[in-house]
Amino acid sequence: MDTPKVYESEYRFCLILWENEPIKSKELVKLCQEQLGWKSTTTYTVIKRLSERGVVKNENTIVTSLISKDEIQAAEINELVEKTFEGSLPAFVAAFTKHQRLTNAEIDAVQAMIDSYRKGDIND
Repeated sequence: MDTPKVYESEYRFCLILWENEPIKSKELVKLCQEQLGWKSTTTYTVIKRLSERGVVKNENTIVTSLISKDEIQAAEINELVEKTFEGSLPAFVAAFTKHQRLTNAEIDAVQAMIDSYRKGDIND
């Protein structure tokens, strides 16, 4: 099953949900008003849209996610790499590092991920 598309404003909503779930929809409305400046109707519309796409579940006024932050982020990165870099991860990394300085700690962390992947320690 493909991960449903989550747009920018929906992602900001999901960040609040992931931090607080499970949460009553009324509380979620309050948090979205405080953190995003949304009206209650906007929050309920987003809950409905994401429910229809299988991203969240709203059952008995309790909202929970059906898709994790990691899954959404992975789908976004995959789409970006496919669309912009013709599926080439090295081309993506080259473009990223050309315009973004990495600290030694970040380089070490990336190298550790690559080493783990080579050893087969990375889970699918």
